[in-house]
Amino acid sequence: MLPRQTTKNLKQRFVMNTFSIQYRYILPDDSEEIFDLQIDADSLKLNNSPPQSLPDWTRKDFYECPNCSLLTKDHPHCPLAVNLVILLQRFDRLLSYEQIHVDVIVKERKYSKNTTAQIGISSLMGLLIATSACPLTDFLKPMARFHLPFANEEETIWRAASTYLLVQYYLNRQNQIIDLNLEGLAHIYEDIQVLNAAMSRRLQAVSQKDSTVNALIHLDVFAKYLTPDIKQSMDKIRNTFLPFLVAQKS
Repeated sequence: MLPRQTTKNLKQRFVMNTFSIQYRYILPDDSEEIFDLQIDADSLKLNNSPPQSLPDWTRKDFYECPNCSLLTKDHPHCPLAVNLVILLQRFDRLLSYEQIHVDVIVKERKYSKNTTAQIGISSLMGLLIATSACPLTDFLKPMARFHLPFANEEETIWRAASTYLLVQYYLNRQNQIIDLNLEGLAHIYEDIQVLNAAMSRRLQAVSQKDSTVNALIHLDVFAKYLTPDIKQSMDKIRNTFLPFLVAQKS
């Protein structure tokens, strides 16, 4: 059960067209780091104001993604890197293997986990990436709306495939061509892997310790589940549907 004050604060933060996700970390030295994320329910982009002074490593031309479609004159800073500044500011002193405690609080429930810094940071990093203004992350935004912290391999495949197939449903209602073979899903995650590689180079260039870099590497492992053989990935969760598939044959 949530503390009374925390529940009250969450209700106050849940305003029209905005929803809140709070990450609370207990670090090895017993210090606490709290991230109150305000996410626009329509655009699914982070509403929190960025730091007034942005570090040089957030410049768009600093290890820029080769598949970036944004123009430097319109976006002098990489919008995804801007979202990650707060992680480096607070976690750059941590090593990947250090043990931490993480609470994730949303309006409906609370998640808790004792884990390594790498995995604990990775969950928040994935949310910050998905809610950035980077066009390559647009596909991830519906999953950010229904955020699942610490998702495993099967959950990741399930969520990505379900999201993609729901997109096909809405496209079909608009009389557009749809893709039921999930070929487009593999292409989306190929682009995300390129993004992850470029962002990893950014973080390696400026990080003092390895927790944030390895948190991104952990995310990239999940991206690889959806590429290059999408059928092989889908076969990993096929047994989940066997009761229904068998029933349909009878």
